[in-house]
Amino acid sequence: MEFIGMMNYAVFFLVFAGIYAIVALGLNMQWGLTGLFNIGIAAFFAIGAYTTGILTSPPSPNHVGGFELPFPVGLLGAMITSAALALLIGIVTLRLRADYLAISTIGLAELVRLILKNEDWLTNGVRGMPGIPRPLGPELGADFNYAYLALVVVVLLVIYGLCEILRKAPWGRVLRALREDEQAASSAGKNIVSFRLQSFVVGSSIMGLAGALYAHFFGFISPESFEPMQTTFLIWVMLIAGGSGNNRGAILGAFVIWGVFSATDFATRLLPPDMITQAGHIRILLVGLLLCVILVIRPQGILSEEGMLRREARRRDKT
Repeated sequence: MEFIGMMNYAVFFLVFAGIYAIVALGLNMQWGLTGLFNIGIAAFFAIGAYTTGILTSPPSPNHVGGFELPFPVGLLGAMITSAALALLIGIVTLRLRADYLAISTIGLAELVRLILKNEDWLTNGVRGMPGIPRPLGPELGADFNYAYLALVVVVLLVIYGLCEILRKAPWGRVLRALREDEQAASSAGKNIVSFRLQSFVVGSSIMGLAGALYAHFFGFISPESFEPMQTTFLIWVMLIAGGSGNNRGAILGAFVIWGVFSATDFATRLLPPDMITQAGHIRILLVGLLLCVILVIRPQGILSEEGMLRREARRRDKT
């Protein structure tokens, strides 16, 4: 019985880590390749989750939607909605200095959070949205978590493969050129705003896809699930710790930091009773301290982009 409990916890952990790894790949597209400072990750993650909830859940008098559409339609709708939101934000802000994008995405995340909490007709407010179907849940029964883990791994590998193709393509090289020197890229005839907008939209759609996977795994979502302090902050730590600019580093960082964050849950259970209510803040503090240590010891991350590019250059020289 204890072994089964440990297995269930391990599967639960891996599903979460895989979903966060997909979000980290989206952020790597925006920040690691293009240098776009997106602090509204939680907004795109939440939009994806609520979009698929509205599209695929059964009719309910408590919120809009209830279209009972198939699971793949929910995933596709989540990606499209997140991409459309990113397009609207990007058109307004990406022509301005980079810090305006950070300010705009902070505002977007807060706006989305308030809408999710207060617009009951749309999202059922703080009571959340129950009844989001788990794909093949009734048929799989107790094996659902294992099957969903396999699905998340497949989606993660597909997204990783696509991100690698884009990174190695001329499109990805233009993004890195924009990140390093916008003036030089512009002098070479590249449309800076267009490429930055494409990167922002693609990265945000990946975040929306991850949000949809999260919603279908739990079957229930509420505004508390998308607190920016946890979702946005953790994803940034995952990318920086794993290695910004390196897709493998983004995935590795997601698994490592999620493991550390999960371990802090056990550590905070040892706190005195009068400090238990502060456990959530203490966990964030511990992860922040870990990030500081990583930045001092290995600022390029566990798997650096420079190392990856050197290995790729050596392989090209041999062939």
